[in-house]
Amino acid sequence: MHAPRVAYFPDSFHEVNGVAHTSRNFVSYARRHDLPFLCVRAGTRDAPSAHSGNLWTLELPRSSAAIGMEKDLSFDPLFWRHADRIEDALHRFKPDLLHMTGPSELGIFAAYFSWKLKLPLAASWHTNVHEYAARRLTWLTSLLPGDLGSLTNQGIEDGALDITTRFYRLAQILFAPNAELCHMLTQSTGRPCELMQRGVDTELFSPAHRTRPGTPVAPFLLGYVGRLSIEKNVALLPLLQRELTAAGIPVRFLIIGHGAEESALHAALREAEFSGVLRGLELSRAYSNMDLLVFPSHTDTFGNVVLEALASGVPAIVTPDGGPKYIIGTEDPQAPTFSGNSHSPRGVVASDARFAHAIAAILSDPAQLLRMRAAARTYALTCSWDAVFDRVYSSYRRLLRDRLAGNTTASSPR
Repeated sequence: MHAPRVAYFPDSFHEVNGVAHTSRNFVSYARRHDLPFLCVRAGTRDAPSAHSGNLWTLELPRSSAAIGMEKDLSFDPLFWRHADRIEDALHRFKPDLLHMTGPSELGIFAAYFSWKLKLPLAASWHTNVHEYAARRLTWLTSLLPGDLGSLTNQGIEDGALDITTRFYRLAQILFAPNAELCHMLTQSTGRPCELMQRGVDTELFSPAHRTRPGTPVAPFLLGYVGRLSIEKNVALLPLLQRELTAAGIPVRFLIIGHGAEESALHAALREAEFSGVLRGLELSRAYSNMDLLVFPSHTDTFGNVVLEALASGVPAIVTPDGGPKYIIGTEDPQAPTFSGNSHSPRGVVASDARFAHAIAAILSDPAQLLRMRAAARTYALTCSWDAVFDRVYSSYRRLLRDRLAGNTTASSPR
């Protein structure tokens, strides 16, 4: 079977987040393997569709009416003005299938043209938008009396999940970054779901960039990388600073990223270094100089930053919720026996209440920390973007074969 001609509609591409990071690597994979690939994305410039060899690009600007979701994320209700240009690019490219990454303007276009052109649609789940919606409204629901606040919060999360999975039901095949999400999506949509994990550049992210002493010395450097927002649970970081200081463990924080909680963190972590957003070699040097990555998010579907830290020889402390626990590779922390901490050679899965304890235990044993650093790097070397996208293309081919064979289970709407 010929290489599928894929029209890809990512939620974001140039921004600093997991979807954009994955999307840029997907385009690089297509270029590397000379695959016919059209990327339709939002950007800052208005450029005609162009192609270099088999790689096609259509980048379209958002309007001044775009609604800001984060510092570098927005939704443009007027994006529909680009419909003719997108349709023209699709007619010229002649895709075999379309792939969307979520319920954004681009995702809506992918679903629409899948229906209009009678082409199969793939959809990958990258963001737990239902959890984000609930957490961003806790400032309001917490004002409600008694249990009404928590019940309302749960209602918001359940409602957002129902709306989102209804949208994903438009696709014939789904992708998700961890097995937990795949199970949830299959149960809620009736669609098959395949793993679409994340890879890492082990040359860019490497312990070779470390400039601090190889043997950890106090004060220990704890790193956080990611958006500084409520759904990332960054409010835990000042609590950790206080608990570790009280326990006599000298630490300082390096905070990489930006977001709505930045000013609050500045006020609470006066001795921390706030670097803003870093990229390339600057980011890899920052990672490699950490002693531990502290990643308290409960909402991440995968956790690219955790894998980048491991590639840099930095063990990670993560929560039992979401995808990062699978990168750490411990026994299932969601099992009924999970009591607070679950260790692996390359990190720890811990409840919020046990984060400080887990950090202190590692930093109090320098020999153990060095072993974990080596194990982290060894694991990361087994991950590659080529392996991730090879599996995605295998799923594309299976979908198209089923469609040609008239397998209505895979292609008919439910």
